[in-house]
Amino acid sequence: MFSALDQKVVACARALAADAVQTAGHGHPGTAMALAPAAYLLFQRHLRHNPADPNWIGRDRFVLSIGHSSLTLYTQLYLSGYGLEIDDLRKFRTLGSLTPAHPEFGHTAGVETTTGPLGQGVGMGVGMAVAAKHVQAVSGAPFDPTIWVFAGDGCMQEGVAAEASSLAGHLQLGNLVMIYDDNRISIDGDTHLAFTEDVSARYRAYGWHVIEVPKQTDGDIDIAALDAAMASAKQDREAPTLIRMQSTMAWPAPNARNTAKAHGSALGKDEVAATKELLGLDPNLDFQMPPDALAHARKVKDRGAADAEQWNADFDAWRRENPDAAQRFDQLFTTPVDDVAWPIFELGSKTATRQASSKVLNAVAAGLPSLIGGSADLGESNLTYLEHESKLLPATYEGRNIHYGIREHAMGAMMNGIALFGLRPYGGTFLVFSDYMKGAVRLSALMQTPVTYVWTHDSIGLGEDGPTHQPVEHLWSLRAIPDFAVVRPADANETVAAWRAILREGKPAGLILSRQALETVTTPDVAEQLVRGAYVLQDAPDAEAIIIATGSEVGIALKAAVALNNAGVATRVVSAPCLEWFDQQPAEYRESVLPSKITNVVAIEAGSTVGWFKYAKSVIGLDRFGASGAPDLLYSEFGITADAVVSAVRANR
Repeated sequence: MFSALDQKVVACARALAADAVQTAGHGHPGTAMALAPAAYLLFQRHLRHNPADPNWIGRDRFVLSIGHSSLTLYTQLYLSGYGLEIDDLRKFRTLGSLTPAHPEFGHTAGVETTTGPLGQGVGMGVGMAVAAKHVQAVSGAPFDPTIWVFAGDGCMQEGVAAEASSLAGHLQLGNLVMIYDDNRISIDGDTHLAFTEDVSARYRAYGWHVIEVPKQTDGDIDIAALDAAMASAKQDREAPTLIRMQSTMAWPAPNARNTAKAHGSALGKDEVAATKELLGLDPNLDFQMPPDALAHARKVKDRGAADAEQWNADFDAWRRENPDAAQRFDQLFTTPVDDVAWPIFELGSKTATRQASSKVLNAVAAGLPSLIGGSADLGESNLTYLEHESKLLPATYEGRNIHYGIREHAMGAMMNGIALFGLRPYGGTFLVFSDYMKGAVRLSALMQTPVTYVWTHDSIGLGEDGPTHQPVEHLWSLRAIPDFAVVRPADANETVAAWRAILREGKPAGLILSRQALETVTTPDVAEQLVRGAYVLQDAPDAEAIIIATGSEVGIALKAAVALNNAGVATRVVSAPCLEWFDQQPAEYRESVLPSKITNVVAIEAGSTVGWFKYAKSVIGLDRFGASGAPDLLYSEFGITADAVVSAVRANR
């Protein structure tokens, strides 16, 4: 199956993984050693890629969901000629290197996505497969990349992987192939301590094709059988394929193989040397890669370039013959927002911000083909449906309304995958359920994927559903995520401005929307100031007090200001829909909105008060769980009222 040179390359790849971890003093050598032949087989013979152009649009995608086994990927990027060299492997896990502990998107050429939290890569792979099917269906392009995912025992145990795999089977994503490394070893020991289910049966129940590749009698991967399985998976496009591949952790280390120690610790100098001897390598040399072996492996660059040249020629011919379809294809990867007919809401009118968001989405959809989204079975509540678009289903991949089912975490991970593929996804659920998708949200922030989370039912204002559904701590929990924008508009026009800013910015954001109707207190021109995060909504000459508010509480702030101004207390009202954007503004602007000379500052928000003391002297909020009841009664019961704000301002004088 493998030539003598192929075997030599794989042996070196195994030793490189052991050396890199040994040099770093920590890491995960065992899986990378075991998977070296499988990864080499994929990159050399099955993955459509062009190392000279890592972002080539015609490429397949490879997702290493087992991110702790980053050396599985780094060694192949080195061998394939993506720009990594031996010195980069020597610097594994060191500050500033191109080989961090877990793969990081945008940091190392050839890394399609950040992985490490187990199961996330499975969800992102499913999202990429959805995006590819959608692009092909909408454009009619000869465009059908295969999404390859390497997953491990840990991924199989994570709920996000189960959620995403279930939906992938339902959607019949035949362009998705997942190689499950069944090595039965976790950090705590044999996986049978906690994991004994029949994974193959589970995936068959999901609607996947399942191919089982038992390991050889010596414990190594059966490469011939794996090669046949990969070839079969590429050809059978009726359903996603799970290749359940058995391997031996740290193979062929004489003492460390098939042990938990080899999962997450350096093997030790003597064990590394003994392993090299078994591999036919010099036990006294580190990071060895004979020139003939490297030259052989890097022939994949020539094959990749030739494949890309032929694919591009075919694709260009298709474009010439199908100009309208080609235009549709191009539009799927652009985000033109300036020519949109944005809705306008009249002052004094009452609209729930979730309803305003719905109007925006439906106004934008026609001019923004890259926009695609859905909800975790709450579309009727989140109002995330595109009214004139079809549902994305196996028979209608061109649909733009995705039904994620009650799978919030999968939705978050899949949206990251969709965004990484080049589209502009959004997804809705209740704000309180953002907890279920936090891992994916954090990865959005890390990667800066242009994902919009639509979180409705934003406070006790949702009313009778009670404390289980009323978010309290969630706003500040989300604001604590670095490089993530939390946007809570005050009214319908601020909601329009929020969507416009989010789409223009092209970065991850959470849009926090009300269930209840809110009075429109801004004009479109005023609302446009939202892009600066906070702005003076209502001022008073020689203001001596400031009220800061977000969302539904801006209306309360305005009422309090009227009372205070009538009582001779000059009061400014600041709408602060996005504190992250405000904090990014120049110091001069921030000082103009919140002058340091005015110390009587009261913030009001129907949620936790924990973070507001950075901006305010006093805070009117909610540091306990809510209750079931009518919204107005709840606001009164918990003291989130104009009278409470007035009292706080007076107390601070």
